[in-house]
Amino acid sequence: MTAKGQCIRAVTFDLWETLFFERDGDSSRRSAIRCNNVAAAFNEFGVTVSAEQVGSAMKQVAGRLLEMWEVNDDASHVEQLELLVQKVSDGSLTLKNEWIKRLSEAYVSPFLEIPPCLNPDAESVLETLSESGRRIGLICNTGFTPGFALRRFLDSEGVLGYFSFLAFSDEIGFRKPDPRIFHLAARKLKAEPHEVVHVGDNLRLDVWGAMNAGFRTILYECEDAKDKIAEADPTSLVAKSRNLGALRTEHIVADMTITSFKMVLGAIRQFEED
Repeated sequence: MTAKGQCIRAVTFDLWETLFFERDGDSSRRSAIRCNNVAAAFNEFGVTVSAEQVGSAMKQVAGRLLEMWEVNDDASHVEQLELLVQKVSDGSLTLKNEWIKRLSEAYVSPFLEIPPCLNPDAESVLETLSESGRRIGLICNTGFTPGFALRRFLDSEGVLGYFSFLAFSDEIGFRKPDPRIFHLAARKLKAEPHEVVHVGDNLRLDVWGAMNAGFRTILYECEDAKDKIAEADPTSLVAKSRNLGALRTEHIVADMTITSFKMVLGAIRQFEED
């Protein structure tokens, strides 16, 4: 527990469905775009591949990623491209250096064509936290969209400058709920774990992970932030990220639960008063 009068020196945020809002069906629309654009890239390389074949290969890539994510490891963007080339060609091809730029563009293109929406309250909350002298961090498990694309989007939305540190799992090699990613953020934000509050929407990744790292926790529940179609599809990576495994809901209790992003500010004040 935070002692009465002790400052919260830093606040970390989840990205997807916390700072970013999704629209219903965007996940499946991005998948279709990725398959078409990646197939076009392969055909430019002289490798005849259909969008359907890319789709099948992407399912295999997702399967391998899920195996890594089960032990909180992650693949870099280039490692994902290497996996894709291997799966598309049934192991007969390897990623060539001259393919990387074009294939990366095709792989990331769905995020650029169908970007998420910045939480409408994000900028005002981040500005208020920054003006209060608190350091702000981001702790993000990436999927198919790499950290460099997410960073550029935050910059284009005018909020990147509020963050003192950004942890993207594809760049550092491990992911939530591993305590290492939270402890790394605390060190970079020059705070002890008990001086940091983490805000996120996922019970296991954000709340349970941050609790085990010694952070205070705020669970953000907002239906408007979610792609409800992807959430309802048990085969989607979005739905699988919600899997609690051996944990049960009653085992994971956030210090506070909020339904409006603006409530972050009041929650932090309450932590300092308790």
